[in-house]
Amino acid sequence: MHIAEGYLPVSHAFAWTAASLPCALWSCRSLDLPGQSRPKRLLVAASAGFLFAMTAMKFPSVAGSSSHPTGIALGTVLLGVSAMPVLALIVLLFQALLMAHGGLTTLGANLFALGVAGPWAVRIVWGASQALRIPEAAGLAAASVAGSLATYAMTSLQLALAFPDPASGLASSFVRFGAIFALAQTPVAVAEAFFTLLVWRSLQPGLRKAVAR
Repeated sequence: MHIAEGYLPVSHAFAWTAASLPCALWSCRSLDLPGQSRPKRLLVAASAGFLFAMTAMKFPSVAGSSSHPTGIALGTVLLGVSAMPVLALIVLLFQALLMAHGGLTTLGANLFALGVAGPWAVRIVWGASQALRIPEAAGLAAASVAGSLATYAMTSLQLALAFPDPASGLASSFVRFGAIFALAQTPVAVAEAFFTLLVWRSLQPGLRKAVAR
């Protein structure tokens, strides 16, 4: 979902930056990392590492973008949706500056998709699964898939807004971008859910300690 450097019109790049910046500032204040206990800081590190590892596995997709796992479900469930914009910002900056993945001009758009839209989808599905008493593993898997697909739906919308179809307009362009993403991202999202469950289970001892403190 990383839109490449310089691919968005300048006005769109500024608009998405303006939309993402308050979310990142709110996230930074909410996370309050220096005030957290050591087990919770370790969970933050694990969530950020998983986010980076998943998003680093890229392959070309829609022109000007790339497809990969998102890695957002783990951090959203462990730390809450408020933690994700700042974690996503750190990962996106690192990848843009050192890996030529994404870009600085598209940082706001990529942050909104990965750090805002996706985590909120995870939060909604995870919360619904908890309310309905769905087994934890099934709820987390569903939330992971929902977050991944929501991230790419937002990227599709961003590309459609920037490049509407001259004949049929925004809706047609959104459907076209979304359909192309879906071909690659649906199986990727399912695989990501499997890996998220594996890491989630491996972190349970640390999670219990963090909750206890």
